[in-house]
Amino acid sequence: MERLNFDFFHRPCLEVARDLVGKVLVRRTEQGEIRLRISETEAYCGEADTACHAHKGRTKRTEVMYAEAGTLYIYLCYGMHWLLNIVTGEVDQPEAVLICACENADGPGKLTKALGITGVLNRQHITEGPLWVEDDGFECCVTTAKRVGIGYAAREDQDKPWRFKLK
Repeated sequence: MERLNFDFFHRPCLEVARDLVGKVLVRRTEQGEIRLRISETEAYCGEADTACHAHKGRTKRTEVMYAEAGTLYIYLCYGMHWLLNIVTGEVDQPEAVLICACENADGPGKLTKALGITGVLNRQHITEGPLWVEDDGFECCVTTAKRVGIGYAAREDQDKPWRFKLK
């Protein structure tokens, strides 16, 4: 198992989103390590992407998206589900990958619950601390689809095939 380093995340969001599918998300807890294979991601590509939280620029909430690649962006959705994103690319270029599902956790809220992820980890770095991603050499086919749950975005952004799924 090889832990993914800064260079993996310091690339364009679409590349990272595709390449994360099939990797293993690992969470260290007091009871030991929990390992889940990533089966679905979505890319959110900067201020020009109307589906991206940073579309309207920097706010207290989105400031983390302008941080260094590999920074965790974890937020509460609908007041009940924590969602896990990993910042990619360059500093001040707000891009992030939403981890949508893992095997045995078929939804972004279900996977954060399974891994015990909350906002406490927001702004931490994926290469340090109790949450990281490993490459165990698993090879897979990845399919693309439209992102989901972004009805507020411009039609052209809703139609982009920026959802990546384990086939």
